[in-house]
Amino acid sequence: MMAFDMRPAKKITIWLIGDSTMSIKEKKAYPETGWGMPFVYFWDSTVTIENLAKNGRSTSSFRNEGLWQIVLDKAAEGDYVFIQFGHNDEVPTKKTYTTEIEFRNNLKQYVTEVRSKKATPILLTPMARRKFDANGKIEDTHDVYSQIVRDVAKEEKVILFDMDKTTQQLYQQFGVENSRLLFMQLKPGEHPNYPEGKDDNTHFNELGARLVAQLVLGEIKKQIPELSDRIVKPVVK
Repeated sequence: MMAFDMRPAKKITIWLIGDSTMSIKEKKAYPETGWGMPFVYFWDSTVTIENLAKNGRSTSSFRNEGLWQIVLDKAAEGDYVFIQFGHNDEVPTKKTYTTEIEFRNNLKQYVTEVRSKKATPILLTPMARRKFDANGKIEDTHDVYSQIVRDVAKEEKVILFDMDKTTQQLYQQFGVENSRLLFMQLKPGEHPNYPEGKDDNTHFNELGARLVAQLVLGEIKKQIPELSDRIVKPVVK
């Protein structure tokens, strides 16, 4: 007879570290929504999501501010750490700017330290910004820093979620005008938190965040079968 392991799955934590496109928002920022917010609802009781992502953080500032130390102190064997930076690393005018070499080295250090905890690092390229050319074709907005993430993933043999590419494909499917529905695009007077309106092609609203979270889940199902088993199955009536 075949023996079945009836023991319950070990409880694990998925740690999310990154920037504003992933982070939990304050009420005053609503309807701005990080994709890590809806992400928590897709998991069974064996999974805890710890979203430590913060607005404006880079690979350097996330560590310098002590946020990374929380992961080092609490991450356990069997956990997963999703690492998504680039938006704030790549802008020379920001205080959070990191050079290409620093960005590469920082990512490698994160990977090494996650593995030292016997946890699994996952690298994500930054979420694409909404930018179309005159012909309605989506444009790259992170070419250099996304490629660094891809290169580090290959060199370090880390699972890569190429969210830059998958979010570009999402925006292209929606098209120039309809893709506004995924972002913080508000007319003056449309929302009390933004009386003067908002024209933001970087940060997601609730719909955008949920669709991006589903893209991340799609990558998990393709690349991490042992983790995808913990995703809540839809109830079919």
